[in-house]
Amino acid sequence: MRKFLLAALIVAISYCGSINSATAQSRSTSDANIYGHIIDSKTKEHLPYITISIKGTTIGTVADASGHFFLKNLPEGTHTLVAESLSHKRSEQQVTVTKGKNIEINFTLEENTLSMDAVVVSATRNETNKKSSATIVNVSSSKLFNNTASSNLAETMKFQPGLRVENTCGNCGAVQLRINGLDGQYSQILLDSSPIFSSLAGVYGLEQLPVAMIERVEVIRGGGSALFGSNAIGGVVNIITKEPLRNSLNLSHTSNIMDGGGEEFNTSLGGSFVSDDHRAGVYLFGMIKDRDAYDRNRDGFTDLTRMEAQTVGFRGYYKTSANSKLAAEYHHIGEFRRGGDNIDLPPHMAEIAEQTDHKIDGGSLRWNYFSPNSRHLFDIYASAQAINRDSYYGTGKDLNAYGLTEDLTLVAGTQYSYIFNKCLFMPAQLTVGFEYSYNDLSDHSIGFDRQLEQTVRTAGVYLQNEWRSDKVNFVIGGRLDKHSMMNNLIFSPRANLRYSPHENVGLRVSYSSGYRAPQAFDEDLHIDAVNNQSSIIQLDPNLKPEYSHSFSASADLYHNFGQLQANLLVEGFYTVLDDVFALAKTGENEAGYIIQTRYNAAGAKVKGLTAELKFGIPNIFEMQMGYTFQRSRYDEPEEWSDSVEPQRRMFRTPDHYAYFTASADITRRLKASLFGNYTGEMLVQHNAGFIPEDRSELTPSFWDVGLRLAYTFNLTESILMELQGGVKNIFDDFQDDIDFGAFRDSVYIYGPMMPRTYFLGLKFTM
Repeated sequence: MRKFLLAALIVAISYCGSINSATAQSRSTSDANIYGHIIDSKTKEHLPYITISIKGTTIGTVADASGHFFLKNLPEGTHTLVAESLSHKRSEQQVTVTKGKNIEINFTLEENTLSMDAVVVSATRNETNKKSSATIVNVSSSKLFNNTASSNLAETMKFQPGLRVENTCGNCGAVQLRINGLDGQYSQILLDSSPIFSSLAGVYGLEQLPVAMIERVEVIRGGGSALFGSNAIGGVVNIITKEPLRNSLNLSHTSNIMDGGGEEFNTSLGGSFVSDDHRAGVYLFGMIKDRDAYDRNRDGFTDLTRMEAQTVGFRGYYKTSANSKLAAEYHHIGEFRRGGDNIDLPPHMAEIAEQTDHKIDGGSLRWNYFSPNSRHLFDIYASAQAINRDSYYGTGKDLNAYGLTEDLTLVAGTQYSYIFNKCLFMPAQLTVGFEYSYNDLSDHSIGFDRQLEQTVRTAGVYLQNEWRSDKVNFVIGGRLDKHSMMNNLIFSPRANLRYSPHENVGLRVSYSSGYRAPQAFDEDLHIDAVNNQSSIIQLDPNLKPEYSHSFSASADLYHNFGQLQANLLVEGFYTVLDDVFALAKTGENEAGYIIQTRYNAAGAKVKGLTAELKFGIPNIFEMQMGYTFQRSRYDEPEEWSDSVEPQRRMFRTPDHYAYFTASADITRRLKASLFGNYTGEMLVQHNAGFIPEDRSELTPSFWDVGLRLAYTFNLTESILMELQGGVKNIFDDFQDDIDFGAFRDSVYIYGPMMPRTYFLGLKFTM
């Protein structure tokens, strides 16, 4: 399959190159202007803050509070004027600009409850329309963040089909995102399309990123976009930070009260500042979070960690010309966590303590250029993230369990795209790129006698051609990687096909492959506490790389029943894992620490079906729900403990899980939302300590349901105040069989991430 896809791609591109030539058109600026307004097709009211731009250039503006816009000193010629926003359907009009003349262009936009015309970048590493892309891209936007009262990324990612977010440790509070049943390390997390999340950053990263800095999150399930990296086996999560569009300011605070004691406070501030000519802008953000430790069973040991976090940063841009833009992003995160017992004392005075103090600094610089004829697109970027972590992982008041970890990730790359008028049989876009990543990690733990120095370098080139028309998209491409911990070059191909027999029907199939290198450091750096002992992970000396092959097929249907907009998506997925990584308890070392060894199992298969339904009437209500049925099984029974019968079923992978969100405009100012998740039975490891011997537990199913009410006050014409309140985990369906005392298993945790929690918030915007 890999050789066939590579050969087909080379032949097609060679042929396309022989029949196309670029015809550049030079345009000079003039004293020509375009002005107009934007109105809603239903209410006939003016729409404020709609983005207006000239397609294929950096020229653009944002409509003011009255719904009017003005573009000045435009280049002569025929242009396509675009009006778009996340809440309304995109609209385009052609206009011919003549020197010294003013032209009035008005737009009437239809509200889009389902955001089907949203622009996404994760499907092909180029901007494309979500509905017509060859790959299914799910988008989480600020509307979802608000409706679910989410303060960080981890809280909102569980409201997507095929995705689950879970707490994996009662002492450290590590959160894991699973896509299509696969562990978090199988998914590629990107920040503004750059893979700067190292294996260390991925442990806590989802909780460390506040929604105050996020514009939207794009998710691709399965390995549909191998161009982002070989780790994209389970899927790609692309976090797009907020871009300044207009002058604005927002301040919000939310207080959370947990049932049974404990509070959490979140305060965020954001401001967007844009120059009068819209050539430069910056968005500044900051957030403070403070959460008490939570002890569900009153045994003196935490079930939710104490947390203090601060985040500050910015994203800015400068348009260096009408066809180029320079963008920069920076963020600083400081986070302190403490779990175990006696959390107000130094960690070495506790029976069990897991404590981390992270200082994270990251940023990126990106320059984009596209030619005046919109045929050539060029992108060059560099990203970096540095982590400094002080830690303590210890039991029995161990004075030597302190550690220090330093982690540096650098990513640099360039990408070029060329648009063919015709390639073989239809218009096409060729994309080629190079990406280099460097990760240097130093972990020193005195108590565990561990001095780990690891440097990983990966150089990758990717090549892709996408043929596209209204009815058909066909993508064939691949990525070639040289990983410093593997001897051979690795080719990871992809192929995607979309066929639309009708404009409201999209049929898609895809294939991709990927790999995971047997690096010595993974997401399991944190050390579990079991039976008042510490548990550490080591690698089998014969550990081999893990390879994957992923297939999917889907049907995406849209239909309007009068004012009711509806969308149904059904997708089947099938992933084959060869030499899959697995963990087994293999004994104790001389210091008395439990040793778990990562080794190669024979293989595994993950398969299932996902269904998602969205429907709503603009300005009245909106609802979406998703259900996933899956089976994650090893090819042969795997043994994780001598005292437990080997199992084919993968741990922590329920066969059934689902989500729903519903929102309604009760009045123009009063809004309500109901949201929730369902998790079916799953198999979970339960280590001996509090219990007499190791067991594999089949957990009960549970619901996690929340309710939110929000009312908006107009303090002035330009200042709004929103008051919100509600409750999360209404039924308090928290785990009721958590281990007690110092001999408990800290990773035997599976229920909702939070107990019943009441929240009250206030937000000012202007």
